[in-house]
Amino acid sequence: MGQRTIQIGDRIIGDDQPAYIIAEIGINHNGSLEIAKRLIDVAVSSDCDAVKFQKRTPHLCVPVRQQVVMKQTPWGTMTYLEYRDRVEFNEAEYREIDRYCKDKGIMWFASCWDGPSVDFLEQFSPVCHKVCSAALTNDNLLRRLNSEGRPIILSTGMSTMKEIRHAVSLLNQDRLLMAHCTSSYACKPEELNLSMIKTLRREFNCPIGYSGHELGLVTTCAAVAIGASFVERHITLDRGMWGNDQKASLEPGDLQQLVRDIRETEKALGDGIKEVYESEQAALLKLRKIS
Repeated sequence: MGQRTIQIGDRIIGDDQPAYIIAEIGINHNGSLEIAKRLIDVAVSSDCDAVKFQKRTPHLCVPVRQQVVMKQTPWGTMTYLEYRDRVEFNEAEYREIDRYCKDKGIMWFASCWDGPSVDFLEQFSPVCHKVCSAALTNDNLLRRLNSEGRPIILSTGMSTMKEIRHAVSLLNQDRLLMAHCTSSYACKPEELNLSMIKTLRREFNCPIGYSGHELGLVTTCAAVAIGASFVERHITLDRGMWGNDQKASLEPGDLQQLVRDIRETEKALGDGIKEVYESEQAALLKLRKIS
C-alpha cells in the first residue's frame, strides 16, 4: 500500500487506486423505501462503489426554535420536527436496506448526526462512518464515532482550517479520510475551490476526496484529475421531485455518464513516465525529419 491508503469493505482507497465513487441518496428517498431501493438500483447499474444515507434523531438535531416552524410538504402542512420524523427510516426499513444492498453487491453507510444515530447504525456493522460538514465542530460526536474503530470520512464544508485541524486532532488518522466540500446547493463553479484538494493533501497524510454539490459533471472529473481519491455526489430519480437536495442531484443518466467520465479521466492520467507509444510510430516515420 502507498502512504495514503485505507480499506473500506473490500476496496482500497487512496493513492494509485481507482476513485471510490459514492452515490449520496441522503434523504432524496423522501421517506419511501421503494424510492430508496430504486436509487440503490441506479447506483448499482452505474457501477458506483457505495450508497450513502443520512441518519438523525430529529428531536436532538433540529434546533428548538426550528422544531415548531410550519412546513408545506407532500403529506400536508406539519411542523418541521414532524417532517424530519416523517423522512427518517426506522430499524425495519434499514434492515431491508441492508439486505437489499448486500443482495445487490454494493456497500452502504450513512452520515450520523448524533450519538443515538451512531448506536442505531452500529447494529448493521457499517463499512465506515461519515461526518457531514455540519457536524465537523461537534466534538462529542467525533469522539463517539472515533471510539467505534471504523474508518471515518470527514466532510469539510463551511469550515475554517482551524476547525478542520481541531476535528482531525480528535480522530485516529490511520482510519481517516477527508472530503473537500463547499456547502451550498447548487454550488457555483467559482466557489468549488477544487485546489483545496491539493491543500488538504499537503497538510494531512490521509486519503483526500471530494463531496460535490455543483451542477454538471466536468468539475467532479477535474477533482479526480488533481488528486481526489473518492468522490460523492447526490443522486435522484428526477430533479423535479420534492425536496431541498433534489435540484443539486444527478439523475440516473447523469450518474452513469459521470462514472464513465471518471474512469476515462483515470485512464488518461497515465503514470507520468514519458514513452513513445507504438501508435505513434507511423507518424514518427512519416513526419519527423532527422537532421
